[in-house]
Amino acid sequence: MADKSPEQLYQERVKRCLDVAALQVPDRVPVFGPYQLYPYTFAGVTLKDAMNDYALAREACHKFQDYFQPDLDFGPILAYPAPAMELLKINWFKWPGRGLDDHVMYQYVDSENMKAEEYDEFIDDPSHFLMSKWLPRSFPPLQGLSNWPAVRTFMWFGWTGGLVGLAAPEVQEALRNAAAAGEELGRWFESIGHYADEMKAKGTPQLYAAFDWAPFDIIGDTLRGTREILMDIRRRPDKLHEALEVATKIFIEYGSGAEGAELPYCWIWMHKGTRNFMSDEQFNTFYWPYLRKGMLALIDKGIIPVVYCEADVESRLEHFADIPKGKVIYHVSTTDMVKAKSVLGGIAAIAGNVPNILLLSGTPDDVREYCRKLIDTVGKDGGFIMDAAVMLDQAKPENLKAMIDFTKEYGVYG
Repeated sequence: MADKSPEQLYQERVKRCLDVAALQVPDRVPVFGPYQLYPYTFAGVTLKDAMNDYALAREACHKFQDYFQPDLDFGPILAYPAPAMELLKINWFKWPGRGLDDHVMYQYVDSENMKAEEYDEFIDDPSHFLMSKWLPRSFPPLQGLSNWPAVRTFMWFGWTGGLVGLAAPEVQEALRNAAAAGEELGRWFESIGHYADEMKAKGTPQLYAAFDWAPFDIIGDTLRGTREILMDIRRRPDKLHEALEVATKIFIEYGSGAEGAELPYCWIWMHKGTRNFMSDEQFNTFYWPYLRKGMLALIDKGIIPVVYCEADVESRLEHFADIPKGKVIYHVSTTDMVKAKSVLGGIAAIAGNVPNILLLSGTPDDVREYCRKLIDTVGKDGGFIMDAAVMLDQAKPENLKAMIDFTKEYGVYG
C-alpha cells in the first residue's frame, strides 16, 4: 500500500466497493468502518467536545482512519452539531451536555408528533404539515411557524393574504431563530465537506452519498411514534397505507441525493422492520412493499441501496431476495450469515456481522478466527463485506485492527 498514490488507493477502493455490490468478485473482501462513538474514544476526545468543536471531530476521525484504514469512511457526520441543536432545543433528542454525560452516545426520545386525526393533513399536503405542525412541535424556538400559511393558497390574489401571513410577528421570530440555526448548520456541513475532501486526498472514499429511512420508519420514527404506528396497523390500516405512499415519495427524494456520485451508496436505516417489532404478515403488508418500491426507484437512478438492519432479520430474507440481482447491499447483524448467504447469494451483497461484544471483550485471535469463518463461507465467490454487527461504540483497538488487517490479508481472491 505504501508505494501506491492516494489517487490509486482511492480508485481501487471505489472499484472494490462497486464490484462487491454488483456481485462481481473484487480483488479482495472489502472492510467497512461504520462507527458512532468509537473514533472519539480512540482519539481520547469526548463526544460532547466533538459535537461542539467541528475541527476537533475531524481530527479524531483522521486519527481513526489513519490507524485502522478501512476501505470506506463515515467521518464525523454522526457527531451531530450541538450548537445548532441547542439553538433549536430539540425535544425528541438527548445528547452529551443536554440530558446525557459527556461521553454517552446521543439518544432518540420516541414521541407522537402527528396525531391520528392528522393523517389526512399529512397525506393532502405533507410539506405544509411538516412546516406548520412538525417543526413547531419538534423545535420550541420555531413555534411561531404554527401560523405559517399554506403555500398552496398563494395563487392569483391569494398571494396577498399569504404574504401578510409571513409578516406575522411570531412567524418572523421563528424565521430569525431558524436562520440562526441554519447558519450554524452551514458551518457544520462545510466542515463535513472539508473532511470528505481531506479523506479523498488521502485515498479514502466516503461510505455514503445519501442517507435514507424506510417509508414505514419515516412515519413511525418521525411522526407517529412507535406505539402509535403499531396500533395504526390495526386501527387505521387504510390511512396508514395512504400515508406510506406519500412517505415513499419522500424516501425517493432523500435517496436521490446519491445519484451521480462516484460511489452512489444510499445508506438506508431499517428500524421497525425487524421481527422484534412486527410479524411477517405485517412486514409483508406495511413495510416491505413500500421499501421495495422506493429501492427500485433508486436503482433506476443508478443508486446502490445499502439496507442497514440492526437486529435479526432471518424471517425477512425471502423478501430481501425479491430485488434485481447485483443492485443492493444488505447489512445483517445478528442473523445467521450462512442462512443469509444461502438465500441472498447471487442476488445481493451481504455485509456484517462481527459481534460488537467480540470486538470489545475477545482477543485478536478470536476476532481473526471469526473473520476467517465468514470469509470461507459467506465470502466465497464474492458478494461479502466485512463489518461489525452494528454501529461501533466500544472496542479494543487491537481487536478492530485484527478484523481489518486480517480481512485485507486473508480475504484476497485468487
